[in-house]
Parts: sequence; structure tokens; C-alpha cells
Amino acid sequence: MENSNLSLRFRKISRQPVALPKLDPLLDENLEQWPHLSQLVQCYGTEWVKDVNKYGHYESIPPAIFQNQIFEGPDTDTETEIRLSSARSATFDENVTSTSGRHFADPGSAKHFGQPPLPAYEPAFDWENERSMICGQRTPETLSAHYSSGLKISVRVLSLSFQAGLVEPFYGSLSLYNQERKEKLSEDFYFHKLPTEMQDANTSSDTRGVFYLDAPSASIHLLIQLEKTATEEGGVTTSVYSRKEPVHLSEREKQKLQVWSRIMPYRESFAWAIVPLFDNSITANSGGSASPSSPLAPSMSGSSSHEGVIEPIAKITSDGKQGYSGGSSVIVEISNLNKVDESYSEDTIQDPKRKVHKHVKGVIRLEIEKHQSGHGDFENLSENGSLTNDYFDPTDHLADLTPMKCPSTGFGGPRSSCSKLNFEDTKEIRRDTTSASGSLDLNCYYAFDFCATTRNEPFLHLFHCLYVYPLSVALSRKRNIFIRVELRKDDADVRSQPFEAIYPREPGVALQKWAHTQVAVGAKVASYHDEIKISLPTTWTPSHHLLFTFFHIDLQTKLEAPRPVVVGYASLPLLTYIHSRSEIYLPVVRELVPHYLQDNTKERLDFLEDGKNIFKLRLRLCSSLYPTNERVRDFFLEYDRHTLRTSPPWGSELLQAINSLKHVDSTALLQFLHPILNMLLHLIGNGGETLQVAAFRAMVDILTRVQQVSFDDADRNRFLVTYVDFSFDDFGGRQPPVYPGLSTVWGSLARSKAKGYRVGPVYDDVLSMAWFFLELVVKSMALEQARHFDHSLPSGEDVPPMQLKESVFRCIMQLYDCLLTEVHDRCKKGLSLAKRLNSSLAFFCYDLLYVIDPRQVYELVSLYMDKFSGICQSVLHECKLTFLQIISDHDLFVEMPGRDSSDRNYLSSVLIQDLFLTLDHDDLPLRAKAARILVILLCKHEFDARYQKTEDKLYIAQLYFPFVGQILDEMPVFYNLNATEKREVLIAVLQIVRNLDDTSLIKAWQQSIARTRLFFKLMEECLILFEHRKATDNMLVGNNPRGPVSEGPGSPKYSERLSPAISNYMSEAARQEVKLEGTPDNGYLWQRVNSQMASPSQPYSLREALAQAQSSRIGASAQALRESLHPILRQKLELWEENLSAAVSLQVLEITEKFSSLAASHNVATDYGKLDCITTIVISFFSHNQSLAFWKAFFPVFNRIFDLHGAILMARENDRFLKQIAFHLLRLAVYRNDNIRKRAVTGLQILLKSSLYFMQIARLRVMLTITLSELMSDVPVTHAKTDNTLEESGEARRLRQSLEEMADEVKSADLLRECGLPDHTLLTVPHKFTDNRWSWAEAKHLSDSLILPLDASLEYALLASVMASDRYTAAESFHKLAMAFAPVPDLHIMWLLHLCESHQEMQSWAEAAQCAVAVAGVIMQALVARNDGVWSQDHMAALRKICPVVSAEFTTEASAAEVEGYGASKLTVDSAVKYLQLANKLFSQAELYHFCASILELVIPVYKSRKAYGQLAKCHTLLTNIYESILEQESSPIPFIDATYYRVGFYGQKFGKLDKKEYIYREPRDVRLGDIMEKLSHIYESRMDSNHILHIIPDSRQVKAEELQPGVCYLQITAVDPVMEDEDLGSRRERIFSLSTGSVRARVFDRFLFDTPFTKNGKTQGGLEDQWKRRTVLQTEGSFPALVNRLLVIKSESLEFSPVENAIGMIETRTAALRNELEEPRSSEGDQLPRLQSLQRILQGSVAVQVNSGVLSVCTAFLSGEPATRLRSQELQQLIAALLEFMAVCKRAIRVHFRLIGEEDQEFHTQLVNGFQSLTAELSHFIPAILSEL
Repeated sequence: MENSNLSLRFRKISRQPVALPKLDPLLDENLEQWPHLSQLVQCYGTEWVKDVNKYGHYESIPPAIFQNQIFEGPDTDTETEIRLSSARSATFDENVTSTSGRHFADPGSAKHFGQPPLPAYEPAFDWENERSMICGQRTPETLSAHYSSGLKISVRVLSLSFQAGLVEPFYGSLSLYNQERKEKLSEDFYFHKLPTEMQDANTSSDTRGVFYLDAPSASIHLLIQLEKTATEEGGVTTSVYSRKEPVHLSEREKQKLQVWSRIMPYRESFAWAIVPLFDNSITANSGGSASPSSPLAPSMSGSSSHEGVIEPIAKITSDGKQGYSGGSSVIVEISNLNKVDESYSEDTIQDPKRKVHKHVKGVIRLEIEKHQSGHGDFENLSENGSLTNDYFDPTDHLADLTPMKCPSTGFGGPRSSCSKLNFEDTKEIRRDTTSASGSLDLNCYYAFDFCATTRNEPFLHLFHCLYVYPLSVALSRKRNIFIRVELRKDDADVRSQPFEAIYPREPGVALQKWAHTQVAVGAKVASYHDEIKISLPTTWTPSHHLLFTFFHIDLQTKLEAPRPVVVGYASLPLLTYIHSRSEIYLPVVRELVPHYLQDNTKERLDFLEDGKNIFKLRLRLCSSLYPTNERVRDFFLEYDRHTLRTSPPWGSELLQAINSLKHVDSTALLQFLHPILNMLLHLIGNGGETLQVAAFRAMVDILTRVQQVSFDDADRNRFLVTYVDFSFDDFGGRQPPVYPGLSTVWGSLARSKAKGYRVGPVYDDVLSMAWFFLELVVKSMALEQARHFDHSLPSGEDVPPMQLKESVFRCIMQLYDCLLTEVHDRCKKGLSLAKRLNSSLAFFCYDLLYVIDPRQVYELVSLYMDKFSGICQSVLHECKLTFLQIISDHDLFVEMPGRDSSDRNYLSSVLIQDLFLTLDHDDLPLRAKAARILVILLCKHEFDARYQKTEDKLYIAQLYFPFVGQILDEMPVFYNLNATEKREVLIAVLQIVRNLDDTSLIKAWQQSIARTRLFFKLMEECLILFEHRKATDNMLVGNNPRGPVSEGPGSPKYSERLSPAISNYMSEAARQEVKLEGTPDNGYLWQRVNSQMASPSQPYSLREALAQAQSSRIGASAQALRESLHPILRQKLELWEENLSAAVSLQVLEITEKFSSLAASHNVATDYGKLDCITTIVISFFSHNQSLAFWKAFFPVFNRIFDLHGAILMARENDRFLKQIAFHLLRLAVYRNDNIRKRAVTGLQILLKSSLYFMQIARLRVMLTITLSELMSDVPVTHAKTDNTLEESGEARRLRQSLEEMADEVKSADLLRECGLPDHTLLTVPHKFTDNRWSWAEAKHLSDSLILPLDASLEYALLASVMASDRYTAAESFHKLAMAFAPVPDLHIMWLLHLCESHQEMQSWAEAAQCAVAVAGVIMQALVARNDGVWSQDHMAALRKICPVVSAEFTTEASAAEVEGYGASKLTVDSAVKYLQLANKLFSQAELYHFCASILELVIPVYKSRKAYGQLAKCHTLLTNIYESILEQESSPIPFIDATYYRVGFYGQKFGKLDKKEYIYREPRDVRLGDIMEKLSHIYESRMDSNHILHIIPDSRQVKAEELQPGVCYLQITAVDPVMEDEDLGSRRERIFSLSTGSVRARVFDRFLFDTPFTKNGKTQGGLEDQWKRRTVLQTEGSFPALVNRLLVIKSESLEFSPVENAIGMIETRTAALRNELEEPRSSEGDQLPRLQSLQRILQGSVAVQVNSGVLSVCTAFLSGEPATRLRSQELQQLIAALLEFMAVCKRAIRVHFRLIGEEDQEFHTQLVNGFQSLTAELSHFIPAILSEL
């Protein structure tokens, strides 16, 4: 770190850019005789000494360029939009994507992830501005020629022309004149114009006159006076210039005039003009257009621009540049020149009508330019080096030189060398510096400003001269009189030479002995208009006097040139008249005699005009050496006597003179303020004690008076500041240092007060002026220090600090202590003085740190801290903060040593301690102030050009690092802060930690686990408080769990997140007009945005109007305030906020990565079981809105963290962490921005890779499935198309794409590379493993298992509209979801229960029951796997018979899915029993009692194991009922049917996925074919559009696709029969369910058949002999009852039966039914009745005469005629055998019937017997053998 070189501490500022005048050209006196003069000359003459360190010096690095940070939402792709727009217009892009802020040069940024957060938090950091807000801040005074911020006006005479022609030389003067007060404001500036033939090539009269003005005013005029050679008698008269008609002078006349002008040296007054410089509207400052007669536009700001000639002036003033730039001045032509008459006088000038004057026919052209005379003139000048010959390089800084910077003659230099700059070779300089454009003109004459002598301000320059104005001489006859003026030392010798003391009129000429006035031609009362400037001696005696000699001259040539003749003399003693401001009248004597001044000689003198006072004149004294005030003169005199030891030793006269200074009027006091203070300090420094005290008290009194005239109410009066900062000096050691004397006197006064003595009111004045004395003390020390080491030091080395003498330091300590006590006491009383004094004491320490040994200053600081220790009253605490704020602003604050050599910076440790203490204070403003101080200091260091090296930044970070430690030790203090304060503290913490080295960080993390945790709590707070939130943010963008803490009222806040200073910056910027820099496009853009901006309050858009209306109602919220900003400012604000958020996140990421790698080597104290520090911060990253830059940096870190800590992060303890990570990765996988989406895919791959090494892949699958389910509830998977139908949303599409890419081996390497990871990332084997476990197959399997629920969810969403009408589809979509989420028991069960409810609404009881069984199965499976249930695998097998869906495959993962909030923890025996009971109830409703029995048998073991006998009893009662119900079903003569089944085929594109598929529908038993046709027609007709119609195929034949019409959708519905497990499907018998027999069996069907009759001869119908039969057997996917109402047909087979096989089958079927009835065992008599009924039914259908057509028609068809010949013999025999067996069984049945009947059935039996006999008879025709058989 570079230390500033203290030897360069004092910069010399030259007081005047020209060499000082010889002080006294008349007396070569020794100034030592006059100590006060010596003081005055030193005070004005030496260079000013400026302390360059006093106000701090700050060089900041250039501002930063902030890039737009891209914050993407799920549905935005800003990145691409910006890229496209920048491609479209590269020019506009520069403005959009970057806005300047403050730059940070981060040399180590290679090791950092992002920019430091501080520059974005404080983007408009302005050190000057921040300093200015410190309470009691000192502001430097700029040094100017005089204090008033006046104007400068420069005038150049361009030309003079007459109607008659310019044929003779003309001379003139310009001056400022106040017409209202009738007084001249400036001395004369002289010019002359020669006819061309008389001009000399070398002479240039092109000089400018520069005049000073306090303020523009309508009464200020420019007075122009012209004179010419006195007119020759009989020659060409002056009337030629004023004739109305044109005059043409002949060549002879011209020649005559020119010859005369060469002979005649004397001039006469010719013409005059007075021109107002400002028009009358100046007072109103309205800026109306000026008339040509008022050349200067009134508006100084240049806001008004005037037409015509005035326009250029507006340009320069608005430009604000001072200096002559070509074409920026006003040319004024003045034609109202008044010809001078005899009586021309000041009264004539006042005459408004000017009737008496003839107008001269001529024009004078002036170039007038106005300059703002700023304070900075001298300051700038001195920056550029003093303008003395040896330093000045004419080509250097010319642009900075303004005319003001060369104040010359007016301030005291001799006129000779001052009208031009006094360089050694003036011509050379002029040639180099005056360019063609006239950019700078060094030919300036600075007219002395007479107001300088009357202003209430100190004299800063040496001037000492007298202006003499001869006014008139009244004689009794006409003469041609002129006057010669000279200055004489005494009157002893009439012929002695006068002093060379008169300033000449011509430039470049030395001081002269005398000067002449004009000639008053032929006048009795001669009037004069001359101004004669005389240089005065430093002191004068009574014999110094002015001598006036009156001459008459004949104005015609005779034999020789005219000679003047003396008419008389007049004398004026200086001492008598020097102060006179009024007119003086003197008598004129004919002859001089020696000692003519003395009274006794006057009697011998011969007076003209009877001794009347005929000569009138006026004097004006301008001197900064000679005070007009008598008391001041007395003080100077007594001072001289005391200093020269000529007065008595006790100095009572001096005491009196000092005390009488109190009564000096303020103007005189102020004018001689600097020398008086110097002399008093001299007396304090080396007078006796009495004198010291008197001088001190007088000084206090003077200072207090000066402070009171402070016109700007500043705490530090500017005159006093100028004195301390520039004027006070030890003059190279010629004056002894004042600090010992000053501190002694003041210290003794303070001690007297402390001891309780009465010290009078002066003590309060001392306190209020303490700043002045303290600054004097320090400057005095610093001057001594600089002088001691000035010569002995090698160049470039630092000046060592000065060791104060012990006695002096002790005195200063005591004084400091007393002043501290005053601050302390007065603060409690709430006096404002206390705060000012406190700041002064702080600045005292601040200044001392540059001068004396810092350890001595630390004594004072330590004294202060002891006085204000701990948390004190708010007002005292505020003082302490201000004190620290001031000291810490020291340029070398960072480089300060400790109190001991071993310690680090003492000041920073005190500061940090107290700032932290303040954060614990109850006073909110104080807390805010402390936080602000910290941030401002860090900004100051961060942007300091000196501290940009990495080691410097590290050193600073180590200085402030204890602050972080204190926060961690006392976290409640942090939590107690409001959001703004937290942000301030956090930004400081981040900035400190960013620049720290790893070693320091490790120490911080090694102390304890809890402390490390707290550190990361702070990091989390950073992410929460600096998160960038847009108005549209929703849950998907990661919501903030904690709302911002409400903040108290304060200044308007444009931004929650940026520094509080930004609000002031924005308010300021909003007030000023924003100027758009850049291309024309920008201007166009702004016009478009801003087309309506008629007034500043008018909003830019409707949205903004609303915002404004709202804000006016509710008090401006941040949002409304922002809306009211100019769009460009708003854009700037957003840019800063984005950058801040991104920088903070990246900084926290960087810290996390460091921590992660340190944790891997167990170097830090943390919980290694869970690594909660890492997990919480990573989750925090994901759950807050992050920029694209962050995501780009994040995933490589994410990969490293999992590589290092995979085992811990994948452990069960971190399930919650993994689940959240999985959720956020899937969330990012939905993003439209490809950069983010691809990185999410990589993240998923990293997760999968870790799980392959560190946990079961099943658990990861479960987690991802769970989180996918959660995501689905937030992400819209569908969106509406224009026709209001739904389609898959972009989010779902992108998620599917991401999941597919996750398993895409081909794209993998590119993907990893794009995301900044090495190609082999997935194949890298973690530490402690040898084999590579990565598997693309696993990735594919995982990807598929996740796409499944995605598709299911999508399908569910797409079908939402038809769900209400199409319950089949609804059930299927629930089923699909249940299957897709099968890996997660909770979700699986949830969707199964939804499905169960859906079935119950449809009254599909069996299906609902199956769902309940499936749920119970999931739970039982998990319990069996855990071995903690009452069930075994056998029970599971039993359950699987009821519900085959309960397979082993899904539920093995249930135990793996032990994820928090999910999985096996909810899977208990009780919940299983609950769902089994539900299934039991539902199966009962479906009347499937055999299932109920099986289910109850699963419930009983539970009650047995629990010995719940009551429940067991209930169960057995239920079982009893169930078995009885089963018996009842079986014994029913009408066989029990639980459901009907239909095959439905779908044909047509409009069916979508159903097209060309067949399903078996299970319907309630009462649903007939017509019912289901109607139901399905209703469902599918609603889905048809105008281009499609629905058609139902009426039969069950095979459908051929090519026969179908294109615009028609076909449904084919066929009733089918379930196939029993053991059924012979090849049997030709008819399938009549009523004839089937069977005991209790599980009614589980997965095969179905239907028979279709057909003929082979093409007829639609034929006889029995032509009728074929096709039997179709269908197999379904799964078995009924299933979880859904319909199952897909997966296999279809068909058999064909010939007509005869049909016939045989029909007969065999009837035989079997009869035999079955006869052979069935009956247990008791009670069963006879139902048996008789069924037997009667079957017999009646077999042998009754009226229905014998069945058997007979077979015989007729196959056993008679032609068909009999076509049958094969085998078929014939089978047919006959079947008929015989049928008849035999009928005969047996009739016999049994006879045994069973009673009386009432006798008749029916008779009918049966008759029918059987007639049937036998009929059959015997075809089968004769039948008779013998029966």
C-alpha cells in the first residue's frame, strides 16, 4: 500500500500570476523598521500554503460496466430475446445491455465466480457526497480573486469609424459606471485607434479590458470617452465629424490633420457615450430579448437564448466555459456618440434627453463577453502550476486559463509591466498562444475594481495606490489649459525631481515622473475627465505631496511646434487629504518658492483669481497596506513599538490597543482580518502571559464577530476557513510555531473553567470557535514538521511523524479532556454546540494523524472512548458515531498501526467494536447510521485506486473480519435488525469474506459446529434478502418463505434491495432532466416512450398512471415510486438490482464451494453426519430466483459437492434434502430457457450417478416420482388451443424432453460440455470406489418410469372435459395414474382410492371392491416385506387370487420409499384391515360372497393375534351369513349371474387410441344389449364433429377395415359369455348357462366367447342343414372383476361347427341338462320342491307335443331325403346315438316325475306321457330301432 508523501503535504499556491511589484518605488526603506508592514507584506505577498491532506484525497477506480443479468421464469427465454434483438440492432444493444455504475477492478477475479456484490449494492457511490453528509463536515473554500461570486466582463474595441473617415489618431477609455449611484466602479481601460496609414506593423492595440462586477444590474453602464489631438486653430475643426450631410475631406486636409497630430502631444476631449450593459428586466431575471444597446443578456444561467446579435452570449453561458472561445461573444455597435461641448461633465452624462449634444456621425464597434467568475479560478490556476516565468509552459493548460486567472495591475503591479503578462519574451508567448480562432488572448488589461475597497471581506492582495481626478479650473478668461500631476517627497527644493510613481497609459512603459491631463480648448471653466493613477510609498510623512502645474498652450504652428506656458501651481499634502472622498478645492499660485507647503511661506505666494479655490479635484485611495480605521492604525503602531521594544516593557498601550479592537467597525476589521490575526497569534506565541491572554481574548472576540457576519450561516465562516487553509503560515520559519502558546493559553482557560472559576461569556465563544483554534494548532504543527524535514529527507521518502514534546502533548491532552467534558455535558442538555464541538474534536484527531505519532493520537482517541464507553444515551452515542465516522474517513485509515507494535490497526478495532455495539442499540436511526458507516467505509476501500492489489484487499478484509466474528457470537443482535440494516450488514460480511484468504476462513469455521451453522444462516439470509423478484414471480420461481421485514418510514425508497443511498441518488436524478447519450435511435426510442410527456407529473403510460394514483392514495410505495421514474432511470435501477442479486448469489456459491472442499478434508467444524450447512444453503440456492450466470456457475459446483460428499448427502438422514433437490431439478427441467433446462438435466444425471454409488436406485426413483407428482400440481400440463380444445403444454413437452435427454447416451458428452462439466463426469469413479457403476440402462429405466406418470397426468388433464360423461375413460385415467405412481405407495394408494370412489359413483361395486383390495394389498405387501405384520406370503397368495393386480413387482420398493412424509411409515396393519373391511362391504353389495369369505379369512388372523374376541365373534357371524348367501345362490332354480359382459369394437380415426381395438365391458347384470348400445352411442356421439358420424354395426360378424366408409366411426357391440376355468371350448354342445353346474368357485374370468351362426351358401339364413356356427374366444388383459370396467382384448381365436355338429350339440346339451337334474344329490326332503319345479321345466321343453319341433326338425333335416345321403356314416351314427340317449333320459325323467308329484300335477304328468309317446311314434319313422330301444 502506497503511503502519501507528506513532504508534499503543503502545496504552494501563487497569489498572483505575475511578478510582485516593487513594493515601494519611492522609498528604499527597510521594512524591519515597520514590523506591522512586514506582517502585511508577508501576508499579501508570499504564496498561499494549502494543506493537501486536510480535506482528504480520494482517487477512485473507473466505474463498472454492468451487464444485463437474465432472470428466467419457467416460461421465459429472455436470453434468446436479448440475443436476437442485439443481432437486429447492434448499436442500440450497447445502451440496453449495459449501464455504467462503478467499476471494480478485481485483479483476482479469476478465482472468483462473479463480480463483487458491493459495487452493485452501492452503484452510485460518491465519496464527496457521502463525506458531505457527516455531521459537522468541513467543506473546503475555493480561493478566488475576491469572495463574491461575481461576473467578469471583457471588452475589446474592434473598430472606430466616422462618416468623414478615420484620418487622425483617436484615443479613448472604457470604465464601468453606476448611473444610479453616480459613481465609477472601475479604473479606466485605455485604447487607441490609428488611421491605417499611421499604423505601425509592430504595434497592436488589440488589448482587452477586463472588468469585475458583483452582480448584473440595470444601473451598470459602460462609459466610453474618446479624445483626439487638440484641434489646430484655423485647421480642420471637429465639426466635420458631426455634420448631418456627408463630408469628404480633401487629401490636403487629411495630410494637414496627420501632420498636426504628429506635432501636437496634447489631446482634447472629443466624444462620449454611455451604454447600459444589462436591460431593465434584469431585476426580474425574465430573460426578455435585449436591445442592441444592452449587449449582455440578463440571464446568467444562459437558459434564455436571444435572437440576432445576442445569441452567442447565450451559448457561452449555457456552455458554462470561461475563456475566450471564437465566436462566443457579442459584437455591439454604438452609434450614439455625443460630441463634447464645453460644459461636458458628470451631470451631462445623467441628462436623459441630451438635447444639448450634437451627435457624432460615427460608430464604435465593441466585442463584449461575459464570464462567470467562479471561486475556482485561483484554485485551478494553482493546480496548473504557478504562472511565474520559470514554471509556465505557454502551451500547457491554455484552455484552463481564463482572463480571471491573470489578475494584474488592478491589484497592485506597475501598469508598465502588467497590461500584458510579464513574460521575458512577450512576443514569443503571444505568437504561440493566440490561435486563429482566438481561443485565448493573453493581451488583457485587468481594470481595478473600486468596490474591492468597500466590500466586507478580507484583502487578499497587495495594492497601494491613489487615483487623482482633476475636475475643473475656473479662470476669468478663455485659455487652452492642461494640468501636469506629479508626486514629490518634500518642498525644500522647487527644482527637485518628483518620484517615478505615475502609471503610464501606454502598455509596456515604466512608471513615469508625471502625467498630463487633456487640454481644455478655449474655455473659461476648463473641465477634465482624466484619471491619474499614482503608486504610493509604503509610509508617508507630512511633506509627501502632489504638485499640480497648470499650462496654457497655443494651438497653432508658427516657426516651430507650439510650446506650453506655465500658468500656475497647486499642491496637496497627502497626510491631510488622503482619506478625503469628497471634492477638494485648492487655490492656484503663480510661482513656487522653497517650502511652499508650510503655512508661514503661504503669505509670500502670489495666488491667481484673488486666492480663490479655483481648482476642483477628487481623490480615491485604494490600499491594502494603509488602514483607514484609526483603531486599527493604533494597533499596528503599538504592535510595532512592542516588537521593536520601543514601548515600556509592560505594554499597557498595546493592551489598550488590543482591547480597543473590539470596537473596530466590521468592514475595517474584515479587510485587515488576516494580518490582524497573524499579529495576535504572534503575540500569543511569544508575548508575556498577560499579553497572551489579552491577545487570545481579543482573537476570540474578533472570530466571534466574523462568524456572526457569515452570510450563508455556515458553521465555519468562509473568511476564517480561507485564513486557516491558505493564508496562515510560518513564512518559512520566520515566525515561531503558535501551537505551544495557543494550547497553553486555551488550556489554562479550560482548566480554570473545569475548576469552577468564572471565566465569563468568552468561554462559550471559545467553544463555538474551537474548530478554528484546533485547525490552527494542527497547521502550525504540520508546518513545523514539514520545515524540519524539508531538506534532510531524500526525495520520495515519507516524512516521519513529529514527536510532540511531553509538556506540549500533556497540555493538549488536558485541553482535549476539558473539551470532551464540555461535549458530554452539553450533549445531555441537547445543545447544538455540543455536536459541532464533537465534530471539531474528531477532525482534530483526524488532522493530527497526519502530523504527529499516531500512538500519541490514540491517547486522545482512547480518552474519547473512555468518556463515551458502552451503549450510552442516544445523543451521546450519535456523537461517538460521528467521531468514529470522521476518523475512519482518514486517507491512511487502513495503514494506521496498532497501539502496541504487535497489534493491528487500533482505529479499526475501536470502530468495529463500537459499530457492533450500536447495532444492539434501541435507537433505530443510530443502528441505520452504524450500518451505513460500515458499508461506506468498505466502498471507500473497494474503489480506492491505491488498494487494488490482492494483498491490499486481503489486508483490509482481515482488518474488518472481527466484525463477522462479533455478528456470529451475538446473532440475536443481527436478527433484531430490520431488513435494510440486515442488508447493509450482510453486504459488508460478503465483501469481507470475499477478499479473505482460506486460512482466515478456516479459523472462523473451526471454532464450533453451531458457529459454522450460524455463518451459513447469514449466507441464507443473503439469498433471501437480495433475491431478485419481478412482479410476476409465482411459486415456480421459488417463493420466499419469509416476507421482508416491514421497514419504518424514511426517505422514499425506490429499491428495497439496493443501498439506501440510491434513493437519494434517484430522487436527485429524477429532478434533473435525463439526457440520453448515444445514437439517434435512442432519441427516437425515447420519443416513442415519451410522446405524452407534457409535464413532469404526467405519467408515461396507463399502468404508471394507475401506479401514481395508487401511490398518492396510500403513500408512495417502492413500486409506485419506481413507476414514476423516467424509463431510463428505472432501467438503471433494475440493472443494478439484477447485478446485485447475481453477485450475492455467486459470492455465496463461492463460499459454499470453499466450505465443501474444506469439509472433505475434515478441516472445519460441522455436523459430518448430515452436512446440514451445505444442504441448507444448496436448497436455498434452488428455492430462490437466480440469474442465468448463477446457474452456469452452479452445476460444476453441484457436481463437485456430490463427488466429495455423495455418501453423506445420499444417506437416509438427508432424504428431505434430496427430495427438495429432486423437485427443483425437475422444476428447472421445465424452463423454456435451454441453458437452464439442459443444466437441470445434467443435475439429474449427477443425482442418478450418486445414487448408483451411494444408495438404492429405487429410492431415487421413488423420490423423483414423488417430486414429479408435486410438480404436476403446479405446472400446467395442458393449455387451450384456439378452438378451446386442450393440447399438451410447452412445460409438459419440455419436461418430457428433459427426461428423455437424461437417458440419451449420444447427446450426453455435448450436454456436459455445454454445462461446463468434463465429458467423463458421469464415468468418474468417486473416492473409495474402484468399479464404475454408471449404467445407461438404469438411466433409461429411470427416465421411462418418470415419463409414465407424466403421460398419465397429461392424459388425465386432456380428458378433463369428457370425464363427467364418459365414466369408463375417467376410471381408466385414474387407473393409469395409480399404476404410474405405483413405486410410491402413498401416491399409488391415493389414486386407487380416487378410482374406488369413481366406481362407487357408477355403482360398479365389484370394481370398487377390487380397488380396496389393491390398496390393502399394497399395505400388506409392505408389512410382509418388513416382517412386522401378522400375515405371511401365503396370505398374499390368497389375496392375489382375489385381485391379481397385487403383484410383487411394484410394492417391493415400498420399503425403499421411506421418504419423509411418504412411504411405509403410513403402512400399518390397521389401515390394511380398514381397506379389507371396505372391500368386504363392496363385494357384499356386488353379491360376490365367495370373495367376501376369502377377505374375512385374511382379517381373522389379525384379531387372533390381538386376541380381539369381540371382533372375532363378529367376523364369524359375518362368515356364517356369507356362506348361507352362497348356498342360497346355488340352490336357486334360476342360476345366479353377477354381471353381463359385452365385446365392444371401435373403428374410426376419431376414436384416437381406441381405433381398431376391442374391449370387454363388464356391466351390471340387469344391463341388456340395448342399454349398453344406447349408453355408448350417447358417450361417443358427443365427440363427433360435423365431418364424422357414428354408426353401430348390428351383428357380430368379423369387420373388414376396407369395407368401412372413411367419414364414419363404427361401434360393434356383442354380448359375450365368460368362460369357466375347466370348460371344454371345443365341445359342440350349446352353452346354456342355466344348464351349467358348479359349486362355489371364484368368479374370476379372463376368457369370453360368443357364437355366430352363418351359412356357406351366401344366404343370410338357411335351414338346419345349412346353418354353420362360428365360436369366437376372446382373452383379456387381466381378469374380471378388475380395477376398471373394461379390459382390452389381447387375443382372439375362433372355431367353426358344421350344421350336423350343431344339431348333435343341441341334442346333447338337452340330454346333459336332464341328466344333471336327475343325478344331482339332494340332502333332505325339503329340497324336493325346487327339484320338481326345475325337472318339470326341462321336461316340458323336451317332450311336450307342441315343442317337439326341436328334435323332430333335426330328424327331418338330416335323416330324410338328400341330406341323409350327404352325411358321413360316422356323423349319422353320432346323430342317431344322441337321439336315442335323449329319448332314454326323457323316459327316466318321466318316471322320476311320477314319483315326485302329488294330486294336483296328475294331469300335467298325463300330458308329458302323451307327448313322449307321440314323439316316439314320430321318431320311429326315421329310426325304426327306437321302438325296440324304448
